[in-house]
Amino acid sequence: MERAPVRAPLIKNLELKVGLLLATTGVLALAFIVYVLYARGTFQPTQDLILLANNAEGVTIGMPLTFSGFPIGQVKRLDLTEDGRVRIHIAVPEKDARWLRTSSQFTLEKGLVGGARIRAFSAVLSDPPLPDGAERELITGDATEDIPVIMARVKAILSNVEAMTAADSSINRALAHVDTVTGRMTGDYGVLEGVLGGPDKARKVVEALDRANTLLTSLNGISLRVDQTLAKADQRVFGSGGVMDQTDRSLAQVNAILTEVRESLKRADAILLAAQGAADNVNAITADVKGATTDLTILRVEVDDSIRKVNHLINEINRKWPFRRDVELKLP
Repeated sequence: MERAPVRAPLIKNLELKVGLLLATTGVLALAFIVYVLYARGTFQPTQDLILLANNAEGVTIGMPLTFSGFPIGQVKRLDLTEDGRVRIHIAVPEKDARWLRTSSQFTLEKGLVGGARIRAFSAVLSDPPLPDGAERELITGDATEDIPVIMARVKAILSNVEAMTAADSSINRALAHVDTVTGRMTGDYGVLEGVLGGPDKARKVVEALDRANTLLTSLNGISLRVDQTLAKADQRVFGSGGVMDQTDRSLAQVNAILTEVRESLKRADAILLAAQGAADNVNAITADVKGATTDLTILRVEVDDSIRKVNHLINEINRKWPFRRDVELKLP
């Protein structure tokens, strides 16, 4: 007799549990999608930045905008303007927009290896912030564009180097001249022989310098003798007991003699007045004339003696005075 099959027990509320599992799976999938979008900054507030370029080759949707090596934005859209230029729309999160200023520069760099990169440079962070929707020029730099220019310059440099290293080049001739000059400098007169071109000319220069030194030594001796002579002359003329002192004493004597002459002349004037007063009386005149004659004889002797003293003193001054000159003495 066959045994009846045993049926598995039914799970209670199976449909509900399956529905809950499917709902949980859908919620988890939706949460994961939302998290991924949030992590990629989909829900972050952004501001627009528009870059204008003549050629946007290498720029793609999703390319990052970097600042100091960190991504602060992303290319969202590309389009063309009416004049054929490229407009690159970049979304920059507001939390990273503080690194962009009105003075910021934007560059598109295309290297020999790797893709293109858009970079932002802000030299002065204290400038006003870049407004939303601002348009800026994109400076493009392609390393491959400079290769032909660099190659042409390298060829020109190599041509110049080849011309410089040729056997008849100016550098080789200059080096030969330098070798000649340095060879001359090894002679007896050293650098002087190398500069002047030979030992004969160098020897003449050395001899001329020796004669100049001898002449300077002689002039020094003459200068010393002149100084000694001037010192002696100064002592003799202006020193104690010199010509100036003797001249002062002689002048004092001259003044004394001239005083005596003036006194004698005054006496002569008095005698002449007395002779004139006696003109009315002939007898008195005769007597007075005799007396006056005697007085005039004495006065003349005194005047002659004074004049001789003055002449002698003047001759003595002329003999002692170093700058002699003719002196004429006029009596009153």
